Amino acid sequence: MAGHARPRGRVARSCERHRRTVLTTAAALLVLLGAAHLYADRTREPAADPPPYPSQAVTLEYLDAVDGPDGAEGGGFSFAVRLSVRSGPPVTVTRIAQPAAGLSVASSPAAPFQTKPHSASKIIVTLRVTECDKAPRNLGFPFLDVTLRNARAIQAHSFILGPRYARQLSQALQVACGNDSR
Repeated sequence: MAGHARPRGRVARSCERHRRTVLTTAAALLVLLGAAHLYADRTREPAADPPPYPSQAVTLEYLDAVDGPDGAEGGGFSFAVRLSVRSGPPVTVTRIAQPAAGLSVASSPAAPFQTKPHSASKIIVTLRVTECDKAPRNLGFPFLDVTLRNARAIQAHSFILGPRYARQLSQALQVACGNDSR
């Protein structure tokens, strides 16, 4: 039996020698697991609401014809609009267009330009007739296509500028293309 006691003694001595290392490692693992659990369960700040889409943050308002309804120099029609940014980050106008064939569009300031939140920009838009045959005939609800960009998105949006704009644009087109009935 003496032969059996010796290996147990060697194993016991080996375990006794490494016991502190094993206990220290186990304690360190328990502390690390506890810290990881606390970190994973911590209360987080709720994510901030995303800014509004640019078309939800702006208004585009028709002000008036700049050169009167008879048109600007060179057979064009210039008018003023006000772009107001109600909330969110700054909004950049990247493009202003008119969907009707036969008309070209220029603006001052020229796109791209930016408007800060809680402020407004006055924009002078000039429409020129490039081809009377393709210019619109029925201008019941003409609109202006504006591409807007902010920190959240880029959106193309069509703005209906109202009956006064429609009336003045129709008059300008009649003057530019003659009073032919089409």
